[in-house]
Amino acid sequence: MDTGGWWPIELEGKPDFEQAMQRVYAWYEGEILNRVPVRFMAHNAAFNLGDAEGKRSPAEQKKRWFDVERRVDDYVRSIEGKRFLGETFPVFDPNLGPDVYAAFYGAELTFGEVTSWSHPIVHDWDDMYSLRLDMDNEYFKTIEALMLCAIERCAGKALVGYTDLHPGEDCAMAWRGTEQFCLDLYEAPDKARELIEIAFRDFHTIYDHFDAILKSHRLPSVCWIGLPSFGKFHVPSCDFSAMISTAHFVEFSLPVLQREVKPMTHNVYHVDGRGVARHLDYILSVPEINGIQWVQEMGEARPIMQWVPLIKRIQAAGKGVIVDLQPHELEPFLEAVEPKGIFLWVGTEDEQEQLAILKRLEKWH
Repeated sequence: MDTGGWWPIELEGKPDFEQAMQRVYAWYEGEILNRVPVRFMAHNAAFNLGDAEGKRSPAEQKKRWFDVERRVDDYVRSIEGKRFLGETFPVFDPNLGPDVYAAFYGAELTFGEVTSWSHPIVHDWDDMYSLRLDMDNEYFKTIEALMLCAIERCAGKALVGYTDLHPGEDCAMAWRGTEQFCLDLYEAPDKARELIEIAFRDFHTIYDHFDAILKSHRLPSVCWIGLPSFGKFHVPSCDFSAMISTAHFVEFSLPVLQREVKPMTHNVYHVDGRGVARHLDYILSVPEINGIQWVQEMGEARPIMQWVPLIKRIQAAGKGVIVDLQPHELEPFLEAVEPKGIFLWVGTEDEQEQLAILKRLEKWH
């Protein structure tokens, strides 16, 4: 394993940072050290609505989201005295919601308790020609402020990430509206392709801007998914692709994806449910993608064992796969699947249970 580009990082709650990073890098490279990596959190748990949903006005919600110092201080308090086991890293996420990339060009966001959503701004096709990246607008500047405040206050305590970035079709959908953009692919495919290109053209400029902030403070590249890299780490995704055919994915999504991942050191594709998974073979065909984050829906789709065939498909393609499961599902899963390429996310905050899982995984060969 090449660790030549690494530098030392010390975090209060993560004294084994370097050993954990070695396991993460082994996973990036399709290898296993003494055990598979495991992160102790459930991805789906992050999307539960807060108790105050619907009780604050949109203006109050926006003020709360834009309160940079309060958000950072709340995070620092939340990790005080906490020990992060396995490949769980403390990471502050400078998040303004999934459509913030679209907002960098003038889209307005409305904020709820745990997420935000955008409003269409390309009503006529001529509107797209006035779209310009504005790195001085309130959304871009707030992301910068969140990062810089967290870099100062989380020093020695946590890593700081860059925000979730959805270029290409997801951004174009935010600018046009979901229903309208679905129609566009049929009724005006050339215009839709042109809008997608506008939504992608500044992606690497935006990414490199935020990456430079982290690197200038000797921080690794990391985002909401919580996997650090001393190079450039990216989570490509296209949630819009859940609503389109595989033919449209190949025509509109795949060319953007291939350019999106090319300059990155490590890429983990976010496959959000069975709708996106219908395009899995094409996603797996992209050589720069190191792994897949598989996110099953809630309810009947949540139990992991029904997805073992899909997980084995990813393994067979030589890619890593992040698997989100509950503690009671661990044993049957370990019996059904080979460890190569597996990165477990286990939904437990109980430290004794975490220690027992770490011990069990050392025996999984």
